[in-house]
Amino acid sequence: MYYHSFAQIQSDIIAKKVSVKQLVALYLERIEKNKHLNVFLEVFTEGALQRADEIDEKIKKGNAGKLAGMVIGLKDNLCYKNHKVSAASKILEGFTSLYSATVVERLINEDAIIIGRCNCDEFAMGSSNENSAFGNVLNPLDNTRVPGGSSGGAAAAVAADLCLATLGTDTGGSIRQPASLCGLVGLKPSYGRVSRYGAIAYASSFDQIGPLTKNIEDAALIMEVMAGKDAYDSTLSSITVPSYTNELQQDVSKIKIAYLSDCLEKEGLDPEIKKRTIDVINKLKNAGHIVEPVSFPFLDYLVPVYYVLTTAEASSNLSRYQGLNYGYRSKHANDMESTFRKSRSEGFGKEVQRRIMLGTFVLSAGYYDAYYSKGQKVRRYLQNKTIEILNKYDFILLPTTPGTAFKFGENTSDPIKMYLEDIFTVQANITGMPAISLPMGKHSNNLPFGLQLIGNKFEESKLLAFSNYLMKNF
Repeated sequence: MYYHSFAQIQSDIIAKKVSVKQLVALYLERIEKNKHLNVFLEVFTEGALQRADEIDEKIKKGNAGKLAGMVIGLKDNLCYKNHKVSAASKILEGFTSLYSATVVERLINEDAIIIGRCNCDEFAMGSSNENSAFGNVLNPLDNTRVPGGSSGGAAAAVAADLCLATLGTDTGGSIRQPASLCGLVGLKPSYGRVSRYGAIAYASSFDQIGPLTKNIEDAALIMEVMAGKDAYDSTLSSITVPSYTNELQQDVSKIKIAYLSDCLEKEGLDPEIKKRTIDVINKLKNAGHIVEPVSFPFLDYLVPVYYVLTTAEASSNLSRYQGLNYGYRSKHANDMESTFRKSRSEGFGKEVQRRIMLGTFVLSAGYYDAYYSKGQKVRRYLQNKTIEILNKYDFILLPTTPGTAFKFGENTSDPIKMYLEDIFTVQANITGMPAISLPMGKHSNNLPFGLQLIGNKFEESKLLAFSNYLMKNF
């Protein structure tokens, strides 16, 4: 029994074809059969089954929450009280969270069931899930290829039907890129729309939590529950959260869309992805929408600016992991200095070390103005240019990824090549805009790829409604 939407699950629960406990047992059985994918670092078997019993009782009494029967996986950088969390790193070995992330609490309050924590790139740094301290996650569509990153385990879990939906984090494309490579819907909300409290930070001014699902309706429902003000996150907007599910049917018959001509002409873009993007553009025009090319000659600046600023923030955020208070401590340490040095060099993986060193360099005396300060100025410039486009158009349309899922080891020897996997996704994080990847393409190699929409800040309801229209008509 495979479920492709929460509506299907609700229908079967109401018709008494399945109970929540039977549903959880079904997913647990499937997780066991697919252990080779290395998706889950830990499965909360007993807790999930116990929770299922409680929710079945609530359904009988008629007081269940709006997510009763939704089984969700968490990326392993989201805290869940009294459960381990490691950000897929050895440095957090044995650490148990003392509290739950705001998003996790809100889902649980509406009777969602958390089934386990999903493997990811260490501290969410990567585009392939090859940087985890606990091994690679395999793409369930082709086990020789990566699922994308950093939320690779979260994407693979949904693609392999090991749970209905997952939560990931997106710092430069880490929800949308694996969504594209695994054939899913992946939503990065506006910066300041969803609380980051309880998410282990990589780059605090870029990170956002969002859903990975099989359809727009489920993404809208999860967003409706998660979004909104939180006393624990001062960066959140006080703008009222609309009913995303109710607004899916809003009128999207006359939409103005910009597509970045520079993206379509970018060297390295797969010809089939380019062709599919152009086909969708032409179909949108034929359907009466205004679709126009817009020049954005700044693509080559996006990835460098992103890595200068995010590594600087990572260098600061990850300084708290030193082997003293919690997590991994080197057995070879004999004083405070060697505890810091050895615990960090043994506890962090190569990619995390690379980014910490780069971030420390750009923040250092003599280089701060040349790199970090200049990076912030370029970020503001890129924000202004993106806002200029979105003041004239409802959305920006572009590919999510330059290609389909690549083979393991294909990009690992060249960090720059790996970083360029994010070339189409980092713009939304640099500018704080909401963006979504839609599974609208199938390559001749039988692998999926996504098309991406970037919307105006805090206009997720419009973005979701138009995405719903696109998925059903194109």
